[in-house]
Amino acid sequence: MDRLDRMRLFVRVVERRNFTAAAADLGLPRSTATEAIQQLEEHLGTRLLDRTTRHVATTLDGQAYYERCLSILGEVEDAEAGFRSAEPRGLLRIDAHPLLTQRFLLPQL
Repeated sequence: MDRLDRMRLFVRVVERRNFTAAAADLGLPRSTATEAIQQLEEHLGTRLLDRTTRHVATTLDGQAYYERCLSILGEVEDAEAGFRSAEPRGLLRIDAHPLLTQRFLLPQL
């Protein structure tokens, strides 16, 4: 799981307030989600979530990280959307024998 995937998972856990529901939303086993968040907390050197048997809540650091994740993931989505929706542009030049052009290319245009 890369950094962006861990960010997406963290955001989902915060929004669902539940590891099981967040993991199910992303098609992950609960144990994978729990382990990924623990690794994230170790990597950042801070506790992001307060866990109880019934729900999950963000710590102050967790809330700040959540807001940054939303911003970063939004930027990534915007960048990718710009390329997905791009129209083909530019000049296409095809060199072909005149007989091939007349028989195959011109009827397709």
